[in-house]
Amino acid sequence: MAEPSAPLSRATGKALDAWLRGYAVRVRIPLTASVGVGAFGGLLLILQAWLLALIVNAVAIEGHGLDFVRPWLWELLGVFAARTIVTALTDVIAFEAVARVKLDIRKQLYTHMAALGPAWTRQQRTGDLTTALIDSVEALEKYYGNYLPQMALAVFIPLAILVFVFPAYWVAGIIMLITAPLIPFFMILVGKGAERLNQRQWRKLARMSAYFFDAIEGLTTLKLFSASRAEAKVIAQISDDYRQDTMAVLRVAFLSSLILEFFATVSVAMVAVFIGFTLYYRDMRFLPGFFVLLLAPEFYRPLRSMGTQYHARMEAIGASEQIVKILDTPLPPRNPARNPARPTPPEIPALHIGFEHVGFAYEPGETVLHDINFTLARGERVALVGPSGAGKTTISQLLLGFLRPQTGRISINGADLRDIPDDFWLQRVAWLPQRPTLFHASVIDNIRLGLSVDVRAVRAAATLANADEFISKLPHGYDTVLGDRGQGLSGGEIQRIALARAFLKNADLIVLDEASASLDPETSALITASVEHLGRNRAMLVIAHHLDTVRRADRILVLDHGRIVEAGNHASLLERGGRYAGMSALYQEAGA
Repeated sequence: MAEPSAPLSRATGKALDAWLRGYAVRVRIPLTASVGVGAFGGLLLILQAWLLALIVNAVAIEGHGLDFVRPWLWELLGVFAARTIVTALTDVIAFEAVARVKLDIRKQLYTHMAALGPAWTRQQRTGDLTTALIDSVEALEKYYGNYLPQMALAVFIPLAILVFVFPAYWVAGIIMLITAPLIPFFMILVGKGAERLNQRQWRKLARMSAYFFDAIEGLTTLKLFSASRAEAKVIAQISDDYRQDTMAVLRVAFLSSLILEFFATVSVAMVAVFIGFTLYYRDMRFLPGFFVLLLAPEFYRPLRSMGTQYHARMEAIGASEQIVKILDTPLPPRNPARNPARPTPPEIPALHIGFEHVGFAYEPGETVLHDINFTLARGERVALVGPSGAGKTTISQLLLGFLRPQTGRISINGADLRDIPDDFWLQRVAWLPQRPTLFHASVIDNIRLGLSVDVRAVRAAATLANADEFISKLPHGYDTVLGDRGQGLSGGEIQRIALARAFLKNADLIVLDEASASLDPETSALITASVEHLGRNRAMLVIAHHLDTVRRADRILVLDHGRIVEAGNHASLLERGGRYAGMSALYQEAGA
């Protein structure tokens, strides 16, 4: 990614603009309707100017009374009402187009990020992704709702006005025709500077959002290390820098508006002076002169509006950079979905998983796993232990199918995992992270998580997870709505709801990231008992952070720098006196 201060290249800017216009094709009907209604409003504006000129000419010049001009007044009132309706209708149609585009882009972003998988999202800053999904998509609203329709209206309305101006007073038409191109010319000239500042501002906004989000997520850690005040000063400095950048963009924007208003005002003044002298020397009647004078400001108004909306284009190009970057990220190789025409592969009771000389690297030359070999069968529990960065999480991601090994293979009952459809495999796997995610929904929906099962099945799963008792005591039982991330529940209660999900899914393989960590002894005992029951007749891979939880494992794999340095059960590894025995001794000393 380019530095925050570096502007986009011209080719990149054109590519982003072409990408934005590509979405306009999907909402061609509402956008065309918005332009059509706006064009009709422009014709009503010309009719309004003609009726006003007729009324003023009849009363002020010809000396007629109210009775004479009353029909025109009613017609003028009708035009006012029609223009009001047209304005409201234009906003409604433009909103419909904008809503469709934003929904489409957000859906595409969500789908693409889901397809990229957890392995990709773990390497991204949450603030960057949040900014792309929310702020960047919202910034496209004015581009589709205002800029694109205004581009068409800025051509149609002035041309329609010229059609009526030239027969009335050709000199004014010549003046308008000569001065009209000056407004878009200076709009683009000044807008180039604003465009560079806008792109830099959007990049800083993305970086700032990511930094703020990281600071909020790490607030507890900052408090523990008494670093919150220092972090607050850094955030204040970043905010002040962003404020100055925003003011710089606004200065250029105001300068652009000033230039557009100046040329429009001077052009209208020239038309007024010529009409004034022509009327003074009686070379023109009052009616056509006044009619042209009324139309002169309206001739430049769409051009000025286009200049204003040009900033919406620049903002949209800056905002779309991060969106396009995410959408252009190549998807990892995925196994094809199961063909519905084929029968579902039969359940195989003797589940057997094998890692055969598996190697993996996130970046070329930075190997994370080296020649990993182990097996896991139904009814077995294999625990992975080792220091942070040893490769435990990478092994779980490979087993879940979110990553692909560069060397070796992972076999499922003899078949390569690459050849098994993703949807078929994930239906047979349950993942229990250390910090499960609960959504703003009812307890029963959080447990079902998309499965079509009845309440009795959900309650049975919650009972096996030792969660039914506390759920029943909630204000509305299983219909109680939880806050985001399980707000209102304790850590142990959140873990038991996640365990209920696994019981309900009835998966063949359980990948467990030490569900009982950081819990009180009583809650930890409940969860441990549930995990013991869950592991019966299932294959279980446990990522262990505390050695107390691996004592009952059938096999313990000790990882260090991406290699399995020891393997065995708890007793045999202690007798060997190797790496695991040293880790156990240190753990006991820390506990004492």
